[in-house]
Amino acid sequence: MTIFEQLDTIFAGADPWPSALAAVVKHMNADSGTIHLMGPDGALHLETASAGIPPQVLAIVQTVPVGKGMAGLAAERRHPVTVCNIQTDTSGDVRPGAKATGLEGAIALPMFRGDEVAGVLGVANRAERTFTGEETALLLDIGRSLAGHGGNG
Repeated sequence: MTIFEQLDTIFAGADPWPSALAAVVKHMNADSGTIHLMGPDGALHLETASAGIPPQVLAIVQTVPVGKGMAGLAAERRHPVTVCNIQTDTSGDVRPGAKATGLEGAIALPMFRGDEVAGVLGVANRAERTFTGEETALLLDIGRSLAGHGGNG
């Protein structure tokens, strides 16, 4: 079964977001993930997050302004934002609180519904990781699928 078939099955059930995120994280051989949906206020709102993200980090990322942090930058730029190692990043794309996750390799991708950014999908690993062009393209397609299933918050 492809990841897209898995998502179709998951979204046929109740409370699909946590299961959908778990399927994506597993498919990408990652350790963690988040899904933020664009709210009517123009900010990103956390829909679901993988277990193990520290409570203080979850509190910070409940609402993410467009343009702030990796998720907000992905929404603003309408383009994936990736970092090989959050712990040593000096690009300015990673907010200081992200280091508290203990994660290293991460990517945040806009979830497009048509031309509109409906949310942001984040995937991360505990070890350094550079996401390939093929992986990034797949994650963008997964994001489109999630946006098509989920609506805006």
